[in-house]
Amino acid sequence: MKSSSLRLGILFVAILVVGVVVNTWAYRGEAHVDRKPLKDFPDQIGAWQKMGSDQVIDAATRQVLKASDYVLRDYIGPGRQPANFYVGYYATQRDGASYHSPLNCLPGSGWILSESAKVTLPLPNGSSFTANKYIIQNGSNKSLMIYWYQGRGRAVASEYWGKIYTVIDSVRLRRSDGALVRVTVPFTNSEEEALRSATDLASGAEALLADFVPN
Repeated sequence: MKSSSLRLGILFVAILVVGVVVNTWAYRGEAHVDRKPLKDFPDQIGAWQKMGSDQVIDAATRQVLKASDYVLRDYIGPGRQPANFYVGYYATQRDGASYHSPLNCLPGSGWILSESAKVTLPLPNGSSFTANKYIIQNGSNKSLMIYWYQGRGRAVASEYWGKIYTVIDSVRLRRSDGALVRVTVPFTNSEEEALRSATDLASGAEALLADFVPN
């Protein structure tokens, strides 16, 4: 009997503590972080130079994405290799707005995804991170795509782990901000060449992201 009462008491206290934490978390809201707007992302990333003007996503697509800020632009690299670069930033993911995986968005636009793999991307400081790699095709258009989830000092390939870290950091740091980062390189010669180009641009871009997607 005493053991049963003790368990009930512990359960009651645990529920009370969780309730206090959740209510405090909701009351205090999202912590403020300083950042630069993505329109100011550097025009030059290593050997890659911005090509043309930033692209504007149509209103209907923006309504679906619900990103707080984004940049969508083309770069031109060594050997005149073109690449497309996208970052969709979310200042908070508490209100239901969150990054959309390309695995959900692209098939709805007619793209076929294949050859799923993970790639390790080196950084200038000697560290590295893991990203997702896919071959995507829509009719005769074929490209290699690399993407990952960035935020609060982490670059992760797994959407699942990205969500877990968001929950943890929401409680620990009062922050749920984050971004989806994507690099797409059309096939000009071979998959190996496209992968080298995408890796080079993605690695250079990640090293510059902290001002725009805060650590």
